[in-house]
Amino acid sequence: MTPRATTPPTSPADDERLRRWRLVLGGDAADGTGRALTGRDAAIDAALGALYGRPDGEGRDRSGGLGASAPSVARWLGDIRTYFPSSVVQVMQRDAIDRLGLSALLLEPEMLQAVEADIHLVGTLLSLNEAMPEATRETARAVVRKVVDDLERRLASRTRAVIGGALDRSARVRRPRHQDIDWNRTIAANLKNYLPEHRTVVPERLVGYGRGARAAGKDVILCVDQSGSMAASVVYASVFGAVLASMRAVSTRLVVFDTAVVDLTDALDDPVDVLFGTKLGGGTDINRALAYCRGRITRPADTVLVLISDLYEGGIRDGMLKQVAAMRGAGVQVVVLLALSDEGTPAYDREHAASLAALGVPAFACTPDLFPEVMAAAIERRPVPTPPPA
Repeated sequence: MTPRATTPPTSPADDERLRRWRLVLGGDAADGTGRALTGRDAAIDAALGALYGRPDGEGRDRSGGLGASAPSVARWLGDIRTYFPSSVVQVMQRDAIDRLGLSALLLEPEMLQAVEADIHLVGTLLSLNEAMPEATRETARAVVRKVVDDLERRLASRTRAVIGGALDRSARVRRPRHQDIDWNRTIAANLKNYLPEHRTVVPERLVGYGRGARAAGKDVILCVDQSGSMAASVVYASVFGAVLASMRAVSTRLVVFDTAVVDLTDALDDPVDVLFGTKLGGGTDINRALAYCRGRITRPADTVLVLISDLYEGGIRDGMLKQVAAMRGAGVQVVVLLALSDEGTPAYDREHAASLAALGVPAFACTPDLFPEVMAAAIERRPVPTPPPA
């Protein structure tokens, strides 16, 4: 008698691995797992299928789609917040906006109340700003406010500490008046001159601060490209602009541009007002924006200009380089950031980046955590820290 074949038992680890593959692959006959889902797993699979399922005719049985109604989308948003951690929810929301065209539904207040707020959602809302009905605007501002407040809590203290230290060091002078001597640093700098027989330090070199060092010691201009691809950079720039504007030793100007130039300096006390003053999308005229900023520079040797742009120029291509060269020649510290975000290096105009590098202005993508060190280096006129090549 031939023994009947039996299926070997699976371990809990194998069973969990099979469950995960089933959720990834879907439930059609070609998925290869043979695993049925029930209860919570079935609900998770339905939420994933609504977003990532392929339409009929593309090799899969289940079809993607959330329906056209706000209630069905709101239910789906509630489901994914139940089943997935916040970081995954944010990715799924972003994919739903990109894949299923749900931007229009974000103009409804009840939808905004259901979403998980993050910097990418803020970018989407800002791109819809002009189409936003008044009934939605206050809800949208509340969503943006939550994200901005979270960013400020994360970034403000360290930014003030790092940049404040750089300002102090850049303001230090070697021949201070008596009332301006920093005795702690003076003693530390002259310990080698200690005379044990007299139990004293000979202050061969005095260290202190010049008069007015606590006033506006540096002028900072943030010149920010507001084309559609720069949404996250605009959000971070508004937050850093507000932080810098709160420091007495820094005079801060914020300029945003597409083909037009808008000076938002007067709104810097509230980054939410700054963001709703931007207009994401449209063309780019970097030359015009730099010309505007250059015309506002009164103390070149004490000015740091930060251009945040992917360098795709729609204006006079050589004009941008001439503006940078002129400012550099006058003594302005120029920093070019291809992006100010957590997303890595974006697409950018490599020819313009190479031309800027030839002028002594490297262009690189910068994370928000690195930005304070970049600003500190620019203030102290030392090489800015660039991230290692990928």
